[in-house]
Amino acid sequence: MQDNPKPTATSTADLQLEVAQLLIESLNLEVSADQITPDAPLYGDGLGLDSIDVLEVALVVSKRYGLQLRSDSADNQHIFSSLRSLCDTIAAQRTC
Repeated sequence: MQDNPKPTATSTADLQLEVAQLLIESLNLEVSADQITPDAPLYGDGLGLDSIDVLEVALVVSKRYGLQLRSDSADNQHIFSSLRSLCDTIAAQRTC
């Protein structure tokens, strides 16, 4: 077995691009996927999402990746803190 970290990095980058595009489409954002930096905040000064936007994103992500994201979860602030954090959660919990 050969250690090759590149496919993981590529799949992570691909997932981030895919989720960024999903955010743009579901919220009708006027930015391109490559303008959403992985570590920029999704709330407020970053992408500028509000709580309603995050609920919409949670619904779309749940349907697309088979996750159970609950509105009352204590982890939501972390999960939706950045694109990277959201993608890490998707990668760890996705069922499809």
